[in-house]
Amino acid sequence: MSEPFPLFIGGRAHAGVSVIERENPSRPAEIVGSVAAGDAALTTLAIDAAQLAFPAWAELGVEVRTGLVREAISRASATNPDRAEMLARELGKVAVDALGELGFAAAFAAYAAPVAERLSADVVVEDAEGRLVTVQEPFGVIAAITPWNAPVILAALKVVPALMTGNTMVLKPSPLAPLAVTQFLSEVASQLPDGVLNIVNGGMEVGETLVADPRIAKITFTGGLATARSIAATAARRVTPTVMELGGNDAAIFLPDAEYTEAMYTRAVFGAFLTSGQVCMAIKRIFVPVDRHDEFVAGFLAAAEKVLHVRNPLDPTSTMGPVVSREHQSRLNDLIRSAEAAGGTLHEVGSWEVADEDADGYWVRPTLVTGLTDEHPLVSDEQFGPVVPVLTYQSEDEVVRRANSVEQSLASSVWSTDDEHAAAVARRLDVGFTFLNCANRAGTSLRAAFGGRGLSGHGREFGPLGLGEYLQSHSINYPNAVRQGTALGNAYPVPA
Repeated sequence: MSEPFPLFIGGRAHAGVSVIERENPSRPAEIVGSVAAGDAALTTLAIDAAQLAFPAWAELGVEVRTGLVREAISRASATNPDRAEMLARELGKVAVDALGELGFAAAFAAYAAPVAERLSADVVVEDAEGRLVTVQEPFGVIAAITPWNAPVILAALKVVPALMTGNTMVLKPSPLAPLAVTQFLSEVASQLPDGVLNIVNGGMEVGETLVADPRIAKITFTGGLATARSIAATAARRVTPTVMELGGNDAAIFLPDAEYTEAMYTRAVFGAFLTSGQVCMAIKRIFVPVDRHDEFVAGFLAAAEKVLHVRNPLDPTSTMGPVVSREHQSRLNDLIRSAEAAGGTLHEVGSWEVADEDADGYWVRPTLVTGLTDEHPLVSDEQFGPVVPVLTYQSEDEVVRRANSVEQSLASSVWSTDDEHAAAVARRLDVGFTFLNCANRAGTSLRAAFGGRGLSGHGREFGPLGLGEYLQSHSINYPNAVRQGTALGNAYPVPA
């Protein structure tokens, strides 16, 4: 096996102090590759580099920064086809999706550049009250901790806006999918001034050192609730601002006047099972009218048989691969057994074509489960895998109440042929994002802010709001009364 891919700190490669190996979820005996891992000292070194680079990077000007970031990402993207195979092998994501993910960074950078330039511009108001200038300034050194399920996309959503708006960054990828993202971002970082972007792989020690350092001006995290609580507790000691996206138990509400066509079912299948259901905005609970239940299940299964092919991710005809780890596989299989024991009916979904040589992989048969109550863990908690409950409802008020009954409120979808009615239902849902007549990747937009409420986190990614998370306002005010010498030192402000 080749040497571990190094850390990238201050414009240079570092060998690290240990190694993280990553197996192939399709064939766990096969080691795909490895990365060097850091410790507290190397993490501190990365923060030193980012802190040193920050003043000059912020002074470059937004047009220069956006051009440099776009060019660096474009050059790194030239090797995406080769890197896509690595991503597919280390994560179990099907190859065509892996290639699409790697292309996201360049697409997002192209979108973000003009938005960053607009948001970074001074806003000047000159009127009878005086002159007010609102300046948008970067925070400083950003700490980014990213997950495994879309490692390049979710890193790009932090790296691109943070750097374009003048911040520098230290980024820690997940140990479960570190290979492609470390290689890609290291190539990007190597084309930027030293210290602007630093990548440090590692475990808990790296993460804890990163978020506790007093020089970290803001923390951005995508991942699980337990880790989020630990980060928040550390951040609270210094009142360090955070952006957190923590997943969600996303409801799909099919109204009585939904299409109930093959095209609709196909969108629903992909909405639930892309990346083996390991997506924060995937469909996690399906609600259908009680008199449409049997029709829905039959239509969903028929569509899935045509489009959901569970095969080795490197097979170009595959549309679903394994889950990320043995632990996650065991947890999902336990949920399936628990659902059946609680009276649920299991409906196997899609075309199961796992080859004998892949039999020991982390496969979970995609499954619909009917007949459960809202109290079962498959319904009440985010499963994050290819096992989805189908629930029935009698009235619109009932389904809205039940959809809103969970604590993780990230996304939802509403399905109807009446756009105005669907939008009205969407407004009643306590979430940060609602898809209409689609779900998951097919319904996202680079311009649409994405984020959650409650235990799904706070702050936004994508869109102008997402870029704005990396800027802080500075008001410079010169009242006319002061200019004219008529202001009293103890006067209250009044409108002109």
